[in-house]
Amino acid sequence: MGLKEQITEDMKAAMRAKDTGRLGTIRLLTAAMKQKEVDERIELTDAHVLAIIEKMIKQRKDSISQFEAGGRQDLADIEKAELTVLSAYMPPELSEAEISGEVAAAIAQTGAAGPQDMGKVMGVLKPKLAGRADMTAVSALVKRALSTA
Repeated sequence: MGLKEQITEDMKAAMRAKDTGRLGTIRLLTAAMKQKEVDERIELTDAHVLAIIEKMIKQRKDSISQFEAGGRQDLADIEKAELTVLSAYMPPELSEAEISGEVAAAIAQTGAAGPQDMGKVMGVLKPKLAGRADMTAVSALVKRALSTA
């Protein structure tokens, strides 16, 4: 079963269980998926769905920090609940050591010699690590590795 079908089944289960919080979040996700299909006239693959979920997770994290800074804990709690539901669809995160190994392999593969080659390295890493690692942290690791190279 693909990720898209899994999400549809989870939506049906949330409807049956009358879990309104979970159902609302899954409906937001399915709406975003349908929007992408209509806009780009494509059938979504698991990679596309993961990219959508990753974007939604990033939005939730930004909202949480904004709400907490503004003293709106009630809204931050809603965003945290949505973040929990969305995070369940992501593959397990890679450890720091695994990410460092992938970075070293990508640098060796591209023959990167300095910070000017960061784009090449990130181009190799992005498809491998998308959804399994925070790309901002990966970018920082690559930058640090290339600056010492």
